[in-house]
Amino acid sequence: MNILYIIGVIAAFAVMVVGMMQGGDGGFLTPSQIMNFFDPASVFIVIGCTFAVLIASFPISALTAIPKHFAVLMNTKKYDPLAIIDELVELAQVARKNGLLALEEKGNQQTDPFFKQCIMLIVDNNDADQAKEIMMNDIEQACARHDAGAGMYDKAGAVAPAFGMVGTLVGLINMLKAMDIETGGGNLGPAMATALVTTLYGCVLAHMIFGPIATQLRQRDEEETLCKLIIVEGLMSIQAGANPKFLREKLLTFVTQKQRGENGGKKGK
Repeated sequence: MNILYIIGVIAAFAVMVVGMMQGGDGGFLTPSQIMNFFDPASVFIVIGCTFAVLIASFPISALTAIPKHFAVLMNTKKYDPLAIIDELVELAQVARKNGLLALEEKGNQQTDPFFKQCIMLIVDNNDADQAKEIMMNDIEQACARHDAGAGMYDKAGAVAPAFGMVGTLVGLINMLKAMDIETGGGNLGPAMATALVTTLYGCVLAHMIFGPIATQLRQRDEEETLCKLIIVEGLMSIQAGANPKFLREKLLTFVTQKQRGENGGKKGK
């Protein structure tokens, strides 16, 4: 589970609430005064309009993928480059001993569709350049899909502050009209509250909700892409008859020096 993401979001909201509770005289606001920062009209304008724009901007397939995005965001252990390197070294040992055709059984045991497809490409003795072209095209298209998913949250982060400003304008218009027709000015306070709170809600949505989601999704994409590049390089080397020991050293260049030092570059059993 992505604990740091959860801690970061909760901490951001906690700091904001504590800041809200600070009174102007150095004391703390009462719970009833904290409710000054809740305005149903502001919530309706900012959240409602933001999601309406997303519905208008993206296909239904992108919107229904939101639960999947959160599952990807929270899973930080799905992509392990050291484990993949170990698997590739094992495949190199099998291929060196029994030939490339012996990898077919290993390929059928793979749960990762990309890894399985790449193994089958070299088992079928396809031209190395053509096989690599297929693999790299698969990676590029996956990156494009992932970027489009993260782009949906970028879009939401861009329009939320804009609708915060819309809410501000709505509140100011109501305030000015109240100044014109209300002799006592009784409606000025609620109208001004709506004007200011909507801007707050827009900034919170953009920078505390949507921004971190987009960033986290791109990080997961980078992790997946790294593992796929290791798979491609490893299988191309296996097809070329690389020595397993040399293959490990070659593939370890994809990870940091610290990761290479962990268990001598081998994943602990």
